[in-house]
Amino acid sequence: MAAADTKLGGSKESSLQSEESVRSEESRMRSTGPVGSWESELTSIQHSLKFVLTLKEEFVCPVCRGVVLNPQQNSCGHIYCFHCLQGLLDGSSPVSPVCPVDGAVIKPAEVFQDNCCKREISNLEVYCTNSPACTSVVTLHHLQEHLRSCQYEQLQCCNPGCRAALQRRYLQEHLTNTCPHRTEPCPHCQQPHRLSLLQDHVQNSCPEVEVDCPNGCSQKVPRHKLMEHRESCPEVHVNCLYKRFGCCVQDKRGKVKLHEDASVSQHMLLVLRSNTHLEQQVEVLQEEALLRQQEVQTDSSLLTGLQREIRPLLQQNSSHEHIVSTAQRTLSRQEDVLSTIQLEVQQVSRGLSPGLEELEELRKSLDAVIQEVSATEALKKHLGSLEETLKCQSGLLDLHAAQLSRNKQHLQELEATSYDGKLIWKIKDFRNRREAEVRGQPPCLSSVPFHTGRCGYKMAAKVYLNGDGEGRGTHLSLYVVLMPGDFDALLPWPFRQTVSLSVLDQSGAGNHRSLSFRPDPMSKSFQRPCSESVSNVAVGFSCFIPLNKLEAPQNATYVNDDILFVKVKVDMVGLEQL
Repeated sequence: MAAADTKLGGSKESSLQSEESVRSEESRMRSTGPVGSWESELTSIQHSLKFVLTLKEEFVCPVCRGVVLNPQQNSCGHIYCFHCLQGLLDGSSPVSPVCPVDGAVIKPAEVFQDNCCKREISNLEVYCTNSPACTSVVTLHHLQEHLRSCQYEQLQCCNPGCRAALQRRYLQEHLTNTCPHRTEPCPHCQQPHRLSLLQDHVQNSCPEVEVDCPNGCSQKVPRHKLMEHRESCPEVHVNCLYKRFGCCVQDKRGKVKLHEDASVSQHMLLVLRSNTHLEQQVEVLQEEALLRQQEVQTDSSLLTGLQREIRPLLQQNSSHEHIVSTAQRTLSRQEDVLSTIQLEVQQVSRGLSPGLEELEELRKSLDAVIQEVSATEALKKHLGSLEETLKCQSGLLDLHAAQLSRNKQHLQELEATSYDGKLIWKIKDFRNRREAEVRGQPPCLSSVPFHTGRCGYKMAAKVYLNGDGEGRGTHLSLYVVLMPGDFDALLPWPFRQTVSLSVLDQSGAGNHRSLSFRPDPMSKSFQRPCSESVSNVAVGFSCFIPLNKLEAPQNATYVNDDILFVKVKVDMVGLEQL
């Protein structure tokens, strides 16, 4: 009680404080009351606690009638729970609250924390709240610590969607083996899935589950290999390999294979007819090329003749310029002479008659000067005519040079163009060109165009010898691009044929490096080119082959004599020829 007396003595002095300071102290107590962590955790169960010994009345809160937690003592000597006292203070404003035991006024300034009582209460022994299942007896301030490990404590299952509440001793078994919402690995792909969704995953989406072939063959294949299996499934309908030569057979792959084996002679006849047609086309192209070559030779001869004609004109122009310059200097001198003569004439006209003879001589000189001036004007006009002729001849020369360049380019394209969907591209001076790309110039190489038929798609290959994008500096990048063609309006779009890209082995072992792709119908790269002068975006592989394996492979020779061969092949299966 010494502590209480000391506090009461202090309360007499505090009664002299202003009403404003009292309200400030009351507000401070309400907002910052010292509630211990273990006591705040016991607030929800303080009325259900079972003590080993009967709880003394002095340890029962007169407000909530439960064990006092974080005891606060008033000047009347009664103790309260901190949160109960705070409720009295908050609910009685602006009138001061009174003690529910003896009706004494509770003044915030006279309330203090009773640590002695707090120690006694914290050491009271209680039964575990899970008794009688749990027979543990612990002190009050250790109860929450015991409940955090008590095997009889009711806990909520932590699996999403599960609302089960179990004792701690059964929870692990429930989480691991019996909870319908637990996560289990798929027995096929080993990926974790909720148990309730696992069966649906196995039946509909697991990539490793073996399923029946959708085309009706007897094989079972993993779900993720269905597309790969389709390429060899005997029940898939395919065209005969000789369709492009005129064979119209279409049936299941197995039957088509039997047809191909049984109809070799008919297929050879179709191939011979196609080859004959191709030879005729080659002859036509050779004739066209010969005509183009003759046109180029004619244009070259004409260009040589024009150069010979222009050369003397240039020399004559230089000579005329020299003559005009001389005439201008002479004209200037004659003008000075004329001015002098005019002055002399004026003097003579004012002189005596004996000067008439000199005047006649001066007139003759003046007539000669006038004739020279007329000749000079004629030379000027002739020089202007020569300049116009020179400009006209220069324009004709430029036109013939441009036409000659276009004819040469067209001739080169005719000689290199193929119409069977294949391109063999010979890239010379490989190392110097790659070093030029390393220095940033030029960025890439483009092949001559090739076609999938005389009236088919027009395409070209592009290569970055030092890599592009992700493969820059480490890989060779290889692409193919659709170009505007003469027959695009008649062709089906988008482009859907499989394209194979290869770097060819020159050692004779046939260890070619090949990759292929099937076009994405939604990609703009395989739509019809929108302009006659603009090609689509190139598509291919930025990391086609590492540069170290390209120049120093183990079982192949890709670069020989500084030459690299690139092959592009378009799958013609299913492509109708116009």
